Amino acid sequence: MGSYVCARPVHPGEILKEEVEYRGISQGKLAAQMGMPYKVLNHILNKRRPLTPTTAMLFEAALGIPSDMLIGLQTDYNMRMVKQDKSFTDRLAQIRKVAAVL
Repeated sequence: MGSYVCARPVHPGEILKEEVEYRGISQGKLAAQMGMPYKVLNHILNKRRPLTPTTAMLFEAALGIPSDMLIGLQTDYNMRMVKQDKSFTDRLAQIRKVAAVL
């Protein structure tokens, strides 16, 4: 299995939402099966809430999608979002400049 870099960060909720829709599972039914509030599930699937190790393991149990892969997607998404934050990257550049003269 090869790896590739997508032009934009991909939140794991996008992948999970596509899978849930493909399988024809209602979000309400899935939330109940996973023992999680519907709102939490919906926010993950709509990229308004990050996936945690706990929720990744719940999705793995319910859908069979490996939790380590889902967490990897979340970590990649988080890192790419931070790298796109200009004020933060400017701050990092300042810190590196100061650290270089220490």
